Amino acid sequence: MTSLLPAQLPAQLPALLPGRRAALLTAALFIAMFVIELAMHRPPICTCGTVKLWWGVVQSAENSQHIADWYSFSHVIHGLLFYFFAHLLWRRWRLFGGKPANWALPIAVIFEGFWELLENSPIIIDRYRAVTVSLGYEGDSIVNSLSDIAWMIVGFFIASRLPWKASLALAIAFELLTLAIIRDNLTLNILMLVYPVDAVRVWQAGG
Repeated sequence: MTSLLPAQLPAQLPALLPGRRAALLTAALFIAMFVIELAMHRPPICTCGTVKLWWGVVQSAENSQHIADWYSFSHVIHGLLFYFFAHLLWRRWRLFGGKPANWALPIAVIFEGFWELLENSPIIIDRYRAVTVSLGYEGDSIVNSLSDIAWMIVGFFIASRLPWKASLALAIAFELLTLAIIRDNLTLNILMLVYPVDAVRVWQAGG
């Protein structure tokens, strides 16, 4: 087990946590995301002119504009899932001999960042408007996009510390919490983007 650890990390740290170079790459990816989204003409912060720690009103112009909202729970789940797949690839299946395991986090950030860019592209914004109850969706602010990636990292680190059963229970709890409060969660979000169900859309709209 300890043979999978990079030399610069203490033996007690999980193998999939980043070393120094991987951590620097993760920081560089945040900067790259900021620059790319600026080039996409995404608003740096909410057009309301403020940055709030929490915004809880889903059907509003300020949703997906601040640091945290109900969809932040979905991004934590992303981190739990990324850690699970990284565990399979590097520690269970020993991909590449298990040696680059400490690069798992920046790779997860690349995937999460790619989704953030795709999510804020015209094709996905139009898709949200067409098939979900988010009729006025305009995309995320850059602050919100970067925060979403940060919440994914939080999930990744949580998964590195918890037994897999506890991570699974946490993911289910988050899905049930957001389902009960905002009638949406990661599962329904994927469903409605890929295979829209009219009955679900009506229910989410309060019908």
